[in-house]
Amino acid sequence: MTEQIILEAQKRTVIGKKVGVLRRQGLLPGIIYGRIGKDQIDPITIQLDLHEASKTINKLTGSSLVKLVVEGQEYPAILREAQKDIIYGTLRHVDFMAVSLTEKLQTAVPIELIGQAPAEVNLAAVVVTGISELEIECLPQDMPERIEVDATVLVDMDSVIFVKDLDLPDTYDVLTDPEELIAGVTYVTIEEEEEEEDELAELLDEDAEPEVIEKGKKEDEDFDTEEEEEA
Repeated sequence: MTEQIILEAQKRTVIGKKVGVLRRQGLLPGIIYGRIGKDQIDPITIQLDLHEASKTINKLTGSSLVKLVVEGQEYPAILREAQKDIIYGTLRHVDFMAVSLTEKLQTAVPIELIGQAPAEVNLAAVVVTGISELEIECLPQDMPERIEVDATVLVDMDSVIFVKDLDLPDTYDVLTDPEELIAGVTYVTIEEEEEEEDELAELLDEDAEPEVIEKGKKEDEDFDTEEEEEA
């Protein structure tokens, strides 16, 4: 379980197109929906300090648990959507989903390879990756921000890491196929690269040849025209 993340917010009365006024005041509009305990809550429109909230929100993943404090009321939630300005990249609106801490959630957690594979150093091999996310089900407070996978076990050309090889806490129910590949190693195919270069050279030669022929043909036509004029 990671360190608790807390965001302060206030209830928002400005809605619709008028939220542009809030943005000019340095505020970030947002909304909370979902459930508290077993009860579904009515959507709550909120506003946050844009500068302070951005420092936290820009680091969140889809599995980060946040405690939203809205005028003294606490809402455990996860970030569902963050809308950004397409030019400047600044946050324009955020959606949070309030969650029950006693009910499991399904989420996709990013996979991150940690360390360097010995096969890369000793065999001049290349690490190839498979899936980039792991689908799990767990309680919101147990959700990891990422799944770290040790790449140092990739020692030779037969080394592979499948989902079934991961050593995960019992609090996670893995939904991804256990036979899915996470990482493996392969040789660099120098021969294929040389063949591609040879094919490219041949294509360039083929492209150049018609130009010479066409030029010669044009010169012949000009010469014939001159002869006709002299005749």
